[in-house]
This record gives sequence, structure tokens and C-alpha cells, in this order.
Amino acid sequence: MPNNRMNKTIAGYHLLMILSAVDFRLSVREDMVIRCYLQEEFPFHISLDRQMEVISNLHPTQWEAHFRKAMDDFYDDATPADRRKLIEFALELAKADNVISQAENHYLNMLFEQWEDMAGSP
Repeated sequence: MPNNRMNKTIAGYHLLMILSAVDFRLSVREDMVIRCYLQEEFPFHISLDRQMEVISNLHPTQWEAHFRKAMDDFYDDATPADRRKLIEFALELAKADNVISQAENHYLNMLFEQWEDMAGSP
């Protein structure tokens, strides 16, 4: 996992990509949710090849630690509205294949619990 800090939009992309991978299936509808996120966050085309390389080089045992780092990086740059919007994308992504797996539920709970705790801290 790289030590460099991700900006909010890149961190959100990493969060959604890992969430889409944890059940080891990527449906067309999940892909469309991620594309919608990218269109909203990047109104112009950018190359995400480097980001995809980082994510695809992670071993499944590294996903949770990387997800937590991306959550922290996103939180640092995000407003409460940004966080709510990303959670909406994450929920839509998890429901896209009509099944929320245990792994997806675990990662969604991390988002809810971590950001709720951080929002309550001074």
C-alpha cells in the first residue's frame, strides 16, 4: 500500500473499486455505478491507469487496510455532504447485483462506523 495521500476523488474511487471487488464479482451494474461516480467527480476525461494499477496490485488480504486509508484520506478532504454522497454511491454499488454479500456489508459498516465516530470527535 503506498504511503502517499490520496485526494478525495481518488480516495472515493479506491473505496468503490475495493467495495466492488470484495465479493469477487463485478457486475455490469456495479461498473455503471463507478462510471457514474467518475462522471460526477471528473467532468473531463482523465487516465486512471495508475490508480487501477495500485488497486489491482493489492492482495485481497491488503484490501481492508487500503480501504481504511482511503476512508481516512477521503474524510480529511470531504464535507459531510461529500461523505453522504459517497455512502449513497457505495450503497448503490453494493445493491447493484441485488445481493449484498457479507464482505460488502462488512466494508459498508466500516464506512458508517468510522465516519460516524470521526464526525463526533472534536
